[in-house]
Amino acid sequence: MRLNQAGGTGGSAPGAGTADYVVPDDELGDIGHAAYGLFNGLESAGKHANTASRTAGTSLKGEGFDLGAAFTEVNRTWETQVKTLLQACAHISNHLNYTKKSSKADDDWIEAQLRIIGPVAPGADASVPASQINKYFH
Repeated sequence: MRLNQAGGTGGSAPGAGTADYVVPDDELGDIGHAAYGLFNGLESAGKHANTASRTAGTSLKGEGFDLGAAFTEVNRTWETQVKTLLQACAHISNHLNYTKKSSKADDDWIEAQLRIIGPVAPGADASVPASQINKYFH
């Protein structure tokens, strides 16, 4: 793998002037909103047959059918999978909301820092020296 180098062999580099990873804030919001919507829909839809399935499994098991125990186990597994998916949706939604807010806060902080570097002399172009800008890139 090669870093900070154009051309060369091995690996790939983004084209000139392009970023290698960019996700616009509105797309983050859309993905987070979709995860939130899935969470809300799955909360009830994933559990709607739980009571009936548990009752059927218990009844079949009580009547001596091996199918009852198997059905109860399948229902337990389904409940676990639904809970896992709900947690994943909540995590995605919360993380993307945090990322969006954090990115905005970082941008605001950098903007404020660049504004307070110092007064600009009359007639100057108000550009920030490269030595000052460089400290914002880690």
